Amino acid sequence: MKKLLLLAAGIAAGVLAKKKMDASRHEQDLWQQATDPVEKA
Repeated sequence: MKKLLLLAAGIAAGVLAKKKMDASRHEQDLWQQATDPVEKA
């Protein structure tokens, strides 16, 4: 039973870490777009 709980906790930690990395990457992409130099047409 302890092994199952540890496995579930490990999976949950992995999912949370992936969500945090995806959110960070999305935030970085938004800043990249906001700070790109404007090109003249």
